[in-house]
Amino acid sequence: MSDMVAATNNDVWLDRRTKSVPRGVVTAHPLVVEKASGSEVWDTEGNRYLDFVGGIGVLNVGHNHPKVTEAVTRQLSKVSHACFQVAAYPGYITLAERLNQLVGKGVDCQSVFFTSGAEAVENAVKIARGYTNRPGIIAFDGAFHGRTLLGSTLTGMSQPYKQNFGPFAGGIYRLPYPNEYREITEQQCLKALDTLFASQIMPDQVAAIILEPVQGDGGFLPAPPTFMRALREITQKHGILLICDEVQTGFGRTGTMFAFEQSDIMPDLVTVAKSLGGGLPISGVVGRAEVMNGPLPGGLGGTYGGNALACAASLAVLDVMEEEKLLERSVQSGQKLNERLNQLAEKYACIGVVRGVGFMQAVEIVDPDTGKEDADMTAAILSAAFDEGLLLIKCGLHRNVVRFLAPLVTTDSQLEEALHIFDIALAKATGRI
Repeated sequence: MSDMVAATNNDVWLDRRTKSVPRGVVTAHPLVVEKASGSEVWDTEGNRYLDFVGGIGVLNVGHNHPKVTEAVTRQLSKVSHACFQVAAYPGYITLAERLNQLVGKGVDCQSVFFTSGAEAVENAVKIARGYTNRPGIIAFDGAFHGRTLLGSTLTGMSQPYKQNFGPFAGGIYRLPYPNEYREITEQQCLKALDTLFASQIMPDQVAAIILEPVQGDGGFLPAPPTFMRALREITQKHGILLICDEVQTGFGRTGTMFAFEQSDIMPDLVTVAKSLGGGLPISGVVGRAEVMNGPLPGGLGGTYGGNALACAASLAVLDVMEEEKLLERSVQSGQKLNERLNQLAEKYACIGVVRGVGFMQAVEIVDPDTGKEDADMTAAILSAAFDEGLLLIKCGLHRNVVRFLAPLVTTDSQLEEALHIFDIALAKATGRI
């Protein structure tokens, strides 16, 4: 087959992918994307799909936003990479200043940039240990903090993130995470923390507690604001740092710039990534200046951390969010999505619960007779939605949660089209049509 034919045939590309890319890298849909714009993508055969995955929460401002593209193109004509550890450049410093203001809101903060969310998490742990001179880190069941060794250790799911990958990093302890639908209360979780302090590690040996204000891969589970405030009080009492992993929740996904803001607390450290770069790889740790200055000089950084192109993209993303009022749009679109998903829950018994914050919404798919998690039905729903032109992915400990991560720039008509397709997918998967 000629290269020209191969370049326009999804099946040919997917066959080449199977031969050249290991199965450890999972591709959710049998799709090869050739171009994208806003909330839409087109495959190599010209088929259009509504993208309600958004690079797994990376594209809050949508694919190829003109202002992001323009900023990156302009930067490319100046310098693409210099490595901040060799020579500083304006974009890195300006981006740090803006994030310090957004996170700190008057508190003196500093920022350091990396490439991936996992790197941000690992460095947040390094910063916490360097500042406190303590070894222990407490994480939560159902958490996802990356695929590196420490990231996998912190992640609270066995498959596929831990299976056959041990032994894991030491000094990590785990707690249950609140889940109202599964009757795991915040009181139970706080009691488990007391037990952990009494039986496994004293508070004065704990450097930090890390959590996602809304668990992402764990099932779109929001931490109750009262739980967040209780953790903040406990950590401050014992000199423990509180790390909020905002890799997926940050930059408007939940209706505020960062999800922790909705609990009226100030973490010590915040990890950011995904939508910060608008499609370019960048991550960071933002935190109180006193804490950020804990590690010795030279202990932080990375070759591509805060790359000049990614910093330019990030600054454009922050401009777009402000100019296009995307925080307000996240709240409005989230309300519409939540209302319509609850309507579908009344129609389809396989939807056990609808939950989320802002435009970060999900449905948990269950067996209507037993209430148990139904991963097979979830897979069938996703497949049917794909066939109709809608991209969605699953999450949750039992992979039975359908998550919606559409760009914040998604139009009302695109949202209605997606929900119509989701209705059809539910009907097909449940045998109604």
